[in-house]
Amino acid sequence: MTPAVPGLTFHMEMGPMSECEKRLLFSSDEIARHVERLAREISEDYQDGDVVIVGILKGVFIFLADLVRQLTIPVEIDFVRLASYGSGTTSSGTVRLTHDVELNLAGRDILIVEDIVDSGITLTFLREHLLSRRPRSLRICALVDKGERRSVKVDLDYVGLHLDKGFVVGYGLDCKECYRYLPAIYELIL
Repeated sequence: MTPAVPGLTFHMEMGPMSECEKRLLFSSDEIARHVERLAREISEDYQDGDVVIVGILKGVFIFLADLVRQLTIPVEIDFVRLASYGSGTTSSGTVRLTHDVELNLAGRDILIVEDIVDSGITLTFLREHLLSRRPRSLRICALVDKGERRSVKVDLDYVGLHLDKGFVVGYGLDCKECYRYLPAIYELIL
């Protein structure tokens, strides 16, 4: 395995994604520090809450697992699965709900946890969908806030990392289902 060295560029064979070049953006240690900070903030804000965390599959699974292990408050966890990218690298602009939350959300504090916020279309769709369930409150936590292609204004309550532009992979983030396993976040040079 190629070591995670700041600024390192390398090639990696990945089945259908042959020899894609990547550049390290956020190391594993840097990500861990931000996840710990987010967990502290969320734990402080929800000390008296009845919290349901709603993770957006698939990309959020690594971030959500690390975040939940750092929390000091009890939470319930559920997941949704939304489709807006298909097999490409840009959003289609149309969002489909392919798996919905199974827990009762009425009167509860909902925290949506997302891996990356890009256009804002998917998150806006989910926010409106979950508000229709009449929660007591709804907040949003994102590991990466990427403003490059933001087409819909989204208010984020908790943000781990900021990114101006680029297509990123690793730490759960993928390109055509590849690279999720990388322990750090890399910019994919397309």
